[in-house]
Amino acid sequence: MQLDQVRAIVTGGASGLGHAVAKHIVAHGGKAALFDVNEEKGQAAAKELGNAARFYKTDVTSEDGVAANVAKARDAMGGLNFVMNCAGILGPGRVLGKEGPMKLANFQTTVMVNLVGSFNVAKAGAAQMQSNEPGEDGERGVIVNTASVAAYEGQIGQAAYSASKGGVVGMTLPMARELSRFGIRVMTIAPGIFWTPMVDGMPPQVQESLSASIPYPSRLGKPEEFAETVAFILANRYLNGSVIRLDGAVRLQPK
Repeated sequence: MQLDQVRAIVTGGASGLGHAVAKHIVAHGGKAALFDVNEEKGQAAAKELGNAARFYKTDVTSEDGVAANVAKARDAMGGLNFVMNCAGILGPGRVLGKEGPMKLANFQTTVMVNLVGSFNVAKAGAAQMQSNEPGEDGERGVIVNTASVAAYEGQIGQAAYSASKGGVVGMTLPMARELSRFGIRVMTIAPGIFWTPMVDGMPPQVQESLSASIPYPSRLGKPEEFAETVAFILANRYLNGSVIRLDGAVRLQPK
């Protein structure tokens, strides 16, 4: 799929990795609908990208809300052939912390946003894409989810986060197998430590320590590198049902 043909929904599109993906798509002639819960940032992000982008305030855990906004975005863009799931939260917390066992609601919220939210948007997008006119190899659409290296090497305090991202990894292949009959591909990217608004707020010494932990290149990943990986997935139709680690060979330590 060529980028100028892309009509995308990007969750978490107001900032970070999601915004980088939307920016890359628009810069190459495509259109993007930004889904995010932060209306102020979302409107500003869409304005920055120009007429090829629109913002829709969206809670990815709302089934009816997502379905309605997916339909609106499809109509506004004149089609939909790509869903990029970047919305997520960290949900940090120890199973047995200083204040006692983790509240179950904390675990549930993290899984709801990161895993259930990704599934919710993916299935709503697939429902729209299944009726697209088939392109080369019968392709009708692409779904890319965002996991994390924490899905494989979760650190202390990441039980909820790792479980949610492990679920994203786990649903990649069965979803790709099922949607293959519609010509819809499903891929997942598992990023390592990237420059995001969360990292920007950390003290310089913490940022330096994170960079030093990455074998090569010994720096944090750039959102643009994530976006370029997404573009590669879109262009290469033989990529399907797999997870790509994008991490500079880092392997997370216990803490």
